[in-house]
Amino acid sequence: MELVTIADIQAAADIVKDAAVRTPLLRFDDGLWLKPESLQPVGAFKIRGAYHALARLPEDVRARGVVAYSSGNHAQAVAYAAKLFGVPAVIVVPDTTPRVKVDATRSHGAEVIEVPMALRESRAAELVVERGATLIPPFDHPDVIAGQGTVGLEVVADLPDVTTVLVPVSGGGLISGVATAVKALSPSTRVVGVEPELAGDAAESLRAGTLVRWSADDRVRTVADGLRAEPSELTFAHMRAYVDDIVTVSEEQIGDAVGRLARQARLVVEPSGAVTLAAYLGATFPGRTVAVLSGGNVDPEVFARYL
Repeated sequence: MELVTIADIQAAADIVKDAAVRTPLLRFDDGLWLKPESLQPVGAFKIRGAYHALARLPEDVRARGVVAYSSGNHAQAVAYAAKLFGVPAVIVVPDTTPRVKVDATRSHGAEVIEVPMALRESRAAELVVERGATLIPPFDHPDVIAGQGTVGLEVVADLPDVTTVLVPVSGGGLISGVATAVKALSPSTRVVGVEPELAGDAAESLRAGTLVRWSADDRVRTVADGLRAEPSELTFAHMRAYVDDIVTVSEEQIGDAVGRLARQARLVVEPSGAVTLAAYLGATFPGRTVAVLSGGNVDPEVFARYL
């Protein structure tokens, strides 16, 4: 299987700079820096991969429109990127998606279709055929992975002696790209994924050396709604090649991390994005550590629960 390369990610960086914010590293304590992707125009890192994937489509293909399936943040990213390119977008989201994410997706002009979580991919595939549009998958595509990998380029550029990079894991597009970039530029740096205990399929898979599937009903239990997807063969191949470990955190740890980020760092971060701080607070990471905060699209009532 052909993996994304550092050259792919560097090329993507030249493209996504037109749509994505180059987020800073913020000092949290003596050993931790935060990478707040919550500051992106759509409130999450997903704009990097979505915009890059749309930009790489031939113009006549892109003009016919795009379809995406998502737990929320990729939905907003594709809708926003489609708006920038002036093309139609149809987004399929689980019927459990937080309203803040659904409303934001519609605000960018996309059509939103809500279905049970297990039917996301099949309904998106039907829409591609019905409308002659192109599918922009949330993680299972080299252009998406390359776009997300620009996060890793920025981390190493801003903190060259980084020891460990903590990255949330769901479908695996973010950690695939980040790990590819980090290992190419700083081979000694450890890349560690973080998942909720209630959706720890990637951690189990990495330990087993093969994909272990959890049911959608199992994965939907976590409050981290952006981490309920499962890796693909492509993203898992990147994980096996470049990721040092994947750890899990409890629901209590996730909630505590959301509150700590609000009170101590003055950042609004959704539970899915806060898992990396949860891992840092619950273990010892020597040297200089970066926690990627993947997004900040959280329903106000959920956010208030943790303050």
